[in-house]
Amino acid sequence: MLRTFAVGTSAFALALGTFVGPACAAPTVGGLLSDHSVVQRNQPIVVTGEAIAGEPVTVVLAGQSAQARAARDGRFRVTLPPLPAGGPYDVLVMAPSGTTALHDVLIGDVYLCSGQSNMELPVERAQNAMGAIMGGADDQLRLVTVAKRTSTTARDRFAQQPSWSAADAKTTGSFSAACFYMVQALRKVAKVPIGAIHSSWGGSQIAAWMGEDAQRAAGRGAQADLLALYARDPAAAERTASAAWESWWRDKTGDTRGHEPWQPDAALDWQPVPKIAFYEDWGVPALQTYLGMLWYQKTITLTPEQARQMATIAIGAIDDADRTWINGKPVGGRGGWDARMYSVPAGTFVAGRNVITVNVENAYATGGMPGPADAMKLTFADGSIVPIADGWRYAIAKRVLGTSPRVPWDEITGAGTIYNAMIAPLGQTALAGVAWYQGESDTDIPGYADRLKAMMSEWRRQVAQPHLPFAIVSLAGFGTPSIAPGESGWARVRDDQRKVAQDDGHAAVAVTLDLGDPLDIHPGEKHEVGQRLARAMGALVYGQTMSASGPQPLEATQDTAGNVTVTFAGVTGALHTRSTNQAIGFELCGPEVGSCRYARATVTGNHATLFADNRPVTRVRYAWADFPVVNVVDDAQLPAGPFELRIP
Repeated sequence: MLRTFAVGTSAFALALGTFVGPACAAPTVGGLLSDHSVVQRNQPIVVTGEAIAGEPVTVVLAGQSAQARAARDGRFRVTLPPLPAGGPYDVLVMAPSGTTALHDVLIGDVYLCSGQSNMELPVERAQNAMGAIMGGADDQLRLVTVAKRTSTTARDRFAQQPSWSAADAKTTGSFSAACFYMVQALRKVAKVPIGAIHSSWGGSQIAAWMGEDAQRAAGRGAQADLLALYARDPAAAERTASAAWESWWRDKTGDTRGHEPWQPDAALDWQPVPKIAFYEDWGVPALQTYLGMLWYQKTITLTPEQARQMATIAIGAIDDADRTWINGKPVGGRGGWDARMYSVPAGTFVAGRNVITVNVENAYATGGMPGPADAMKLTFADGSIVPIADGWRYAIAKRVLGTSPRVPWDEITGAGTIYNAMIAPLGQTALAGVAWYQGESDTDIPGYADRLKAMMSEWRRQVAQPHLPFAIVSLAGFGTPSIAPGESGWARVRDDQRKVAQDDGHAAVAVTLDLGDPLDIHPGEKHEVGQRLARAMGALVYGQTMSASGPQPLEATQDTAGNVTVTFAGVTGALHTRSTNQAIGFELCGPEVGSCRYARATVTGNHATLFADNRPVTRVRYAWADFPVVNVVDDAQLPAGPFELRIP
């Protein structure tokens, strides 16, 4: 429990934890330092917060103290020297205005676990949950989850202050399973207190976890500029975003200006919407498994008085993304599954007939405008309401390649929206390492390697640890098992993850290809994910001599007979094949798209040999599918991960 003390509190009273005198404006502490927290050993300890402007602030921890003066805005920053593992301790933050005491603080190793839904998935939803929940109590293992928030600008404080707790039967079940199993294993290696910070968001793209510097480093300066414009002038930013979306549509489809589907009199194959619900629930065969875009349209009649007014339009929730027009004029659009409400400027409506058009794009599972119906309405400036749930019609949109442009203020696909609210407030919280499990939402977006490198660099700069270790989960298999070579966005992301880790020097991948489920994007086997993350951290953080990632490709060479040899690093013992003496999943590829074909291959030692087939070969691939069928492992039963290598 955080306690504040009045001016003049005695050391004896502080030791007893009693209050002396009336309540007063004692300093407040920011970041994650609070009761039951863990701070990183052997690193400078940065304490930030707010006090009365100009007053000196002294922080005391484990017999060490440091002082700074609060700035004109009241903010202070005090840096304590590095301290060894130990505790529990009290932390005193003292100023002339009062003292704040934090209790039961440990010094040890602190890990940040971040990403999307497979990092977010809690212990209680993973396999063998009951054993972990009932048998995972450990007072030296502390857990904290950062609440989901977004912001268009970087914040220095959490909107909802996170609360630390010891791992026990009450707290473990709701915590990230992959993160919990990792730090539980690392407790046995480190033999010091460990703190686990869980900050993740299901469905998020990596761009949402990148601050402004990372956006620009990854070539996303335009998105960063548009987000900054939105923070200053939302209406201007909406106009810019709508113009970009409309231009994208015309480029993709060849539609000419004034003849697009969002025009009031667009001649599409309109059909009545059976009910406000996910379109899979309409009973329309063509939509049962449909992924793509639908156009929705509704006509309303307004009086001259209504038409003159400003209004808001509420169309309920959208799955996954929308772009909305009234009379061909854009009024808003964004991604995510929350309810939509957009401002409608005066002059948008006309007396009489008005047409509302909504483009809905669905990339995964259910989609459409599920309402609820009673939330769908126009609300005018005078308070009058026009319900708009009835009378919609729909048309299946033209097929377009790729996803539509997303606005940078989207919650989970934006340009730093999650970083600003869930990572930036960590400030210079020192860490032992970062576990990153994300990428499923980026499988159809090129350039993942650039974004991942930029994000890692930015996070390291924030905590002033240029060599901060990253353990990156290489995506598990998902989807229909492969039966023929082809292109795969999932394989591309996995290969980007591999290359970034390999080039970094302070990162490793935890390959989970064999832990996937073809029918479930959230496979329940998170204990082994945690074990492989712990293995990577054991090598990166604690200097263990075991291979951090398992078999990783180094190079591919071709002999005079045309056979290709792939050399692997990180092999424990030797490579083996499961179920057959043939290595399954290798491909020989020529320079042309579509030239890849499965190769006859064997493994021995730390090499794989792919036998020539008298066709051109310029590159070699392995496990190149969303859910590849493969069988190469080493003596530690760690699978070889996906890769594509050029042949010199």
